[in-house]
Amino acid sequence: MSNIGFISIPFKTESGLSQINGMGKFSSAGIVLEFESKLFGIIKDGVKEARIARDEILDLKFRKGFLKYGAKIEIRLKDFTQLSKLPSKDGKITLKIKKDDFERAQEAVAKLQKDLTEQREFLPPKHTPVSRLFDESEDETKELDEK
Repeated sequence: MSNIGFISIPFKTESGLSQINGMGKFSSAGIVLEFESKLFGIIKDGVKEARIARDEILDLKFRKGFLKYGAKIEIRLKDFTQLSKLPSKDGKITLKIKKDDFERAQEAVAKLQKDLTEQREFLPPKHTPVSRLFDESEDETKELDEK
């Protein structure tokens, strides 16, 4: 697999009435989000950490925005329980990226997408129905003579 080094990317997002500032750490093992939310932009509730393992990620996308403004990373997870613990909206986590962090964010997503693709290629094939394991050649099978 890939090296375990990570790429740190500052981000902003919203969740309900809270504004969230944080740091996303992307590696081949997954994503660690460290973030602090402020209710109404004033009341802080402390720094939280959330770990998203690579096998929990359904997909992730890098959205370029316009002239590097409005760039964002969108992450969708396989498990709603994990998603509910994170700042999310419409079933995905959206990390807004500053123009200065555009290239690093793009690189982090590309590396993790590559790792996800490689991981899925090494997974065993999906379950084959038993009926497909047997062909119809038994019609030609002869009975053994008993002696």
